[in-house]
Amino acid sequence: MTTPAAEPGSAEPTSAPTSRRLSIRGRNALIASGAAVALAVIAAVLPVPFLIVSPGPTFNTIGEVNDVPLVQITETQTYPTDGHLDMTTVREAGEPRSRITVFQALAAWASTSRAVLPRELLYPDDITGEEVTQRNAALFSTSQSYAIAAAMGVLDRPVIATPVITAVVAGSPAEGKLSPGEQITAINGQSVTEPSEVSELVRAQPIGATLAFAVVREGEPLTVDVVSVASPDDAQQPYVGIGVGLLYSAEFPIEFTLQDVGGPSAGLMFTLAIVDILTPESLTGGDFVAGTGTIDPAGQVGPIGGIRQKLAGARDAGAELFLMPIQHCEESAGAVPDGLTVVPVESVDDALVALEAWQAGTPTVSCPATELS
Repeated sequence: MTTPAAEPGSAEPTSAPTSRRLSIRGRNALIASGAAVALAVIAAVLPVPFLIVSPGPTFNTIGEVNDVPLVQITETQTYPTDGHLDMTTVREAGEPRSRITVFQALAAWASTSRAVLPRELLYPDDITGEEVTQRNAALFSTSQSYAIAAAMGVLDRPVIATPVITAVVAGSPAEGKLSPGEQITAINGQSVTEPSEVSELVRAQPIGATLAFAVVREGEPLTVDVVSVASPDDAQQPYVGIGVGLLYSAEFPIEFTLQDVGGPSAGLMFTLAIVDILTPESLTGGDFVAGTGTIDPAGQVGPIGGIRQKLAGARDAGAELFLMPIQHCEESAGAVPDGLTVVPVESVDDALVALEAWQAGTPTVSCPATELS
């Protein structure tokens, strides 16, 4: 018996076309999966132009760090302290110091204690991580100087003001020869006691003149020659490329030993620490107080960055009272942790009144702020 022949044009069905279709679909699925994995890998390693700001550690300004007093005052009468006057900090992750990925940014965005900010909101595009570190170190040093002036004002004690280099412009004649923090005592043999005198003495010489800067570098006096050039802002004026301000000191040594922290926001707490160490009364009554705020030589408190993160960090450390600049009342709304009393202040005097009220158990000022009495 034979099998009847198939009619012309009617081939017997086979599984080959289905297999080919499945194969194509499978290959496309694999390609799509591979692309998704590749995109995920790229997203995991590709940096994004954002900063993550999170709560940092707190440091007791009337306590010790690594068994060394954070604020050391010698050669004058000091008094024991108790409790905490903690300065607060924030941690920054992201450019220009480091890099973060989109996944890290998304995770931070979902957190209530962290913030994600565009890089350009805090730093120019052309600034490097090293430059940020140097700038923050200079601001930290300035806050210490201003804290000394403010504290001496509160205590009605003399303060010494000395002209000091605050900045050196990149690419200027002074770059590599002079450095921020160096005291200027004279130029071309003429003594300097005010920042304005530096500009006057530089401009008194023609463009291209050699200027002998007498400075104090790391405690040692030396003379540094700098040749002026035409100012980029006025071709008729000589220019060396430095900024000059005043360094404040007391008649006795005051040393700040904390390392690897930058920025100006510890000024208020440094001021309170100096006052507490130099007076017999306890500012804290043994309680845990924290705070933040810039300070100027007259004792005025100014705004800072990362207030929400600092509030969270202070409470996590155990603080019960928090002193902050009055400008942050609106920003801090809804972000004050349970158990933390927040008092807005405009000056060191306001902070001292708040501390006295806290110890006495009387009501303290809260946001929206009312006048302290």
